[in-house]
Amino acid sequence: MRRSLTRIWLAACAVGLLAGATPVLADDARRGQPLTEWQDLSPEQQRVLGQFRGRWDRMPPEQQQALLRGAQRWESLSPEQRERVNERAEQWRNLSPEEKQRVRERAERFRELPPQEQQRLREEYRRYRESPPGQGQPERKRGQDEASGEDDRGHGRDRKDKADKQDKPDR
Repeated sequence: MRRSLTRIWLAACAVGLLAGATPVLADDARRGQPLTEWQDLSPEQQRVLGQFRGRWDRMPPEQQQALLRGAQRWESLSPEQRERVNERAEQWRNLSPEEKQRVRERAERFRELPPQEQQRLREEYRRYRESPPGQGQPERKRGQDEASGEDDRGHGRDRKDKADKQDKPDR
């Protein structure tokens, strides 16, 4: 359960990081932001943003600015924080398209909650993460949601039951 919830939480965080780099499509003239040429970036910025090199000069200024802010945040992270971000990105890449969509939907529902409820859920999750396994955590089978009968990947009880039967040899 803890591992599954952690995986979803990490994936949601990755979605948040990726959403921060999403371009705001607007009229360049209205925004008034100058285009930043690739050669004007510092060597460190070029290293961090290397995957965008081929298309950098064609990007709208708003997208460039969003990516530069992301690069600046990246540069400010400790090695441990960078490793955690890399792990989350890897977990995101390993999700199926359906799982990614469910994470996006959950993140959207979370953003629609009142700030007090968001804070309550963050605090609840923090306590859950910090509690020892099995202590102060609801008893559930492998990440199963009691109300819906779905596990944290959206799979129902029937699917889990079939998997359990396949794992057990016939006697």
